[in-house]
Amino acid sequence: MCPPTQLYFLDVGLSNMQDGHFQGRILTSDGDGRGLRTVLGDLHAVPDGIAITDSHIFYTLMGNPKKNDGSIYRVNLDGSNNQVIIKEGSTFTPKQLQVVASHGKLYWCDREGMRVFRANVDGSAIEVLVTTGTTDADRLNERNWCVGIAVDPVRRLLYWTQKGPSKGSAGRLFRAGLDIPAGEPSHSRSDIKLLLDGLPEPIDLDLDSSQNVLYLSDRGDPPFGNTISKIILSPEGVVRKEILIRKLHEAIGLTLDVEKQTMYFADLNGSVYKSNMDGSDEVTLFSEIGDLTGMTCVSAS
Repeated sequence: MCPPTQLYFLDVGLSNMQDGHFQGRILTSDGDGRGLRTVLGDLHAVPDGIAITDSHIFYTLMGNPKKNDGSIYRVNLDGSNNQVIIKEGSTFTPKQLQVVASHGKLYWCDREGMRVFRANVDGSAIEVLVTTGTTDADRLNERNWCVGIAVDPVRRLLYWTQKGPSKGSAGRLFRAGLDIPAGEPSHSRSDIKLLLDGLPEPIDLDLDSSQNVLYLSDRGDPPFGNTISKIILSPEGVVRKEILIRKLHEAIGLTLDVEKQTMYFADLNGSVYKSNMDGSDEVTLFSEIGDLTGMTCVSAS
């Protein structure tokens, strides 16, 4: 019997401001929506990305998008021992976060920082893997903004989204190797491949490595935005993109439970959903419980 699934997801607290601060939270429930509780509250700097190992939750704080003050924290599964591991100023606006526990590495996208990062799970050895812009003028171009990320440690590949303007149908999906080719800088890697262009507003990613299929949330305009899609991949690029779920309300969070062939997704409107990985049997687990961003899941022991 498969162990039960535990969900972890973020409420940025935009609708719950106290004393001039957003009241962000890390929330958890089981995979059927029971046992909802707060793991950690009072997150004032706008949490966005979340990842988990057997012993820790990692999460990003975007901070003020006009300042270089983003950070990444690590906390025990019970909410204790909350500590910063990537200090303010080391990353500008950290977005989706992935952890590869077997390699001891964190990967994340930096929106206004226009970069893709890697570091050890203790926050050491920070590396910039991709740079899409370096100047204030570059920062004004939302086509340079890196948001969603997925990692394939088996094929040693990295995927990320660059969202483009809000509802602008100028978003893109890219792929590169996990390591920069020898002698090349992060801003002009020869192995970067554009997989898709003209996406409404692509946000988060997750990957079924066993099938070489990406899953993508998109918060752009309908009918192609506010959707969850799957993207079948090949060594050459994209074989096919197929929309699985429509009519979400600012779709952001996305996570897969591949063993159970289940996916979970969330929108900024405050709903959490569950479906089969082909998009069938969609159910709503929660409605209007906050302003939801990133999410992840794990098989509970």
